Amino acid sequence: MGGDGERSAVGARTNSAPISDDELTSARLGFQTTCPHLSARRTLYITQILFFLAFAVGLYFGWTYAPQATFSVFHALALSLFAAAIFWRLFAAASLAPLPATAPAPRDTPVYTLLCPLYREANVVGELVAAIDRLDYPKHQLDVKLLIEADDEATKNAALALASAPHFEVLLIPPAAPRTKPKALNVGLARARGAYVGVYDAEDRPHPQQLRAAAAAFEAGDANLACVQAPLTIDNADSAWIARQFAAEYAIQFAQILPLLTRLGLPMPLGGSSNHFRTETLRAAGGWDPFNVTEDADLGYRLARLGLRCGLIAPPTSEEAPVTIGAWFSQRTRWLKGHMQTWLVLMRDPVRTMGEMGLGAFVSMQLVLATGVLAAFAHGPLAFVLLAAALTPYDLLGPADLVLAISGYSVGAFAALTACALSGNLSHARAAFTMPLYWPLASLAAARALLELIALPHYWSKTEHGVSRRAAIGVQRSTRNSVHMASTSASA
Repeated sequence: MGGDGERSAVGARTNSAPISDDELTSARLGFQTTCPHLSARRTLYITQILFFLAFAVGLYFGWTYAPQATFSVFHALALSLFAAAIFWRLFAAASLAPLPATAPAPRDTPVYTLLCPLYREANVVGELVAAIDRLDYPKHQLDVKLLIEADDEATKNAALALASAPHFEVLLIPPAAPRTKPKALNVGLARARGAYVGVYDAEDRPHPQQLRAAAAAFEAGDANLACVQAPLTIDNADSAWIARQFAAEYAIQFAQILPLLTRLGLPMPLGGSSNHFRTETLRAAGGWDPFNVTEDADLGYRLARLGLRCGLIAPPTSEEAPVTIGAWFSQRTRWLKGHMQTWLVLMRDPVRTMGEMGLGAFVSMQLVLATGVLAAFAHGPLAFVLLAAALTPYDLLGPADLVLAISGYSVGAFAALTACALSGNLSHARAAFTMPLYWPLASLAAARALLELIALPHYWSKTEHGVSRRAAIGVQRSTRNSVHMASTSASA
C-alpha cells in the first residue's frame, strides 16, 4: 500500500500512506502517556487495592463479631441504592415530553470524517458502504475511513473491492496490542480531515439526515457542546427472544435514560456508535482510551470532567442485536467489564472527579454506572431467592425486600411498555413480560466480567454481525420515536 494509491486485483484502491510506527505507538500508548490518571491500562491503583483489602478485612471481622449489625447495615445500604436506581428509571420512563424531531438545516456542510472500525466484518462491508452512500451529505465533503487490521485479509479484500469511491479510504492498521476498537479509532482520528468526526460500526444503518442533524446541532450549540449522540435502534428484534430483550433495553436507554440526562445537564455514557464530535475538541480531550473496552462510556464521562457537554439528535441508526445467548453473553461481558474499568478510573480520586464533574453529575454517574454493574450481579441471586421463597416455607424476604423486588420488575416492564408506545414497536411490549427471565442472565455475564477484569482486562470479545434477517432499509419506523428525542436538546 502506498501513498499514491495501489490497486488490488479487483480494481479498488487504497489512497492512504501506510501507518507509521509513530502513528501506531501514539494510537496505542499516547493517551496513557499524556493522561495516565485517566487511562484504564492499569486496572487498580494502590490506593484502591488498599481500600478493597481494608473493606474485605472489615467485612470479615464484622461478620465474625457482629453479624446481625453488619447484615443490617449492608441490607439498608442495598435497599437505599436499588430504591434510588428504581426511582431514577421510573422518573425517566414517566417524564418524557415530545420535542421537535428535526433541527434547522445547517448553513454549511464542512468536511465530515466518518470512522468505521472493522474486524472480521467481510460479510457486512457492502451493507455499511451502501448505508454511508445513502447519507444526505455531499460526497465530496465526506472523509470516510475504513479502519481494518492488516492481518484481516477477508475484510481488507472486501473493503478494497466495495469502497473504491474517492470519499472512502482504507486504512490498514498493523497488528499490535491492545487489539481494540478505540485503538483503531485513534489511528483514524489522527488522520481525520473533517471539522466533525462520527463513528459507525460495521452493522450500522444511519438515517440519511443524521450528518446534517449533527452539523446543525453543532452550529446551534456553543463551544462546550463536544458531542451529539444519535439514538440506536434494533431492526432485527423479531429474530429471537434475546434480540427482543436487547431491543427493549436499547429503547429504554436511548428514548428515556439519555434524554433525561441531557435535559438535566448531566453526563451521559455514550453509545459505541453514531456519536459525532467536534474534531479538534476530541483531539484536545485525548481521543479514545485504547485500553478501555467500553471506550464510549469512558469518553462521555471524561468530556464531563473537562466541562464539556454531550447532546442528542433525532435521526436514528439501526443496529443488529445478538440472536443467540452465546453472542449476547460475550458482548454483555465486555460491556460490564468496561463499565467496571470506567468506574475504577473515575474513582481513583473521587474528590477530584466530583470537583471536575460537580456533585450532581457525580451522583448521577453512580446511579447510572455503579448501580448498573451492581444490579447485574444482584439479578441472579435475587431471582433465586424469590423462587426459593415461593416454593419453600422459609421466610427468606422481608416486606421491604419484596416490595423492592416487585417494584424493580414493575418499573422495568413499565419502561419497556412506554418505549413501545413511543416507537410503535410491539417487540418491546413482548419483551416487557419476560424481563424477569432475562435479567438473571446478567449475573453470569457480570461474574465472567469480573474474572476477565482481573485476568484479561483489555481483551475485546468480538460480536459477530450479519447473522440475522433485518428490516428493510427505507424510512425507518424508529423515526416515529425520534419525535420524542431531543433533536434540539443538544443546544439546550
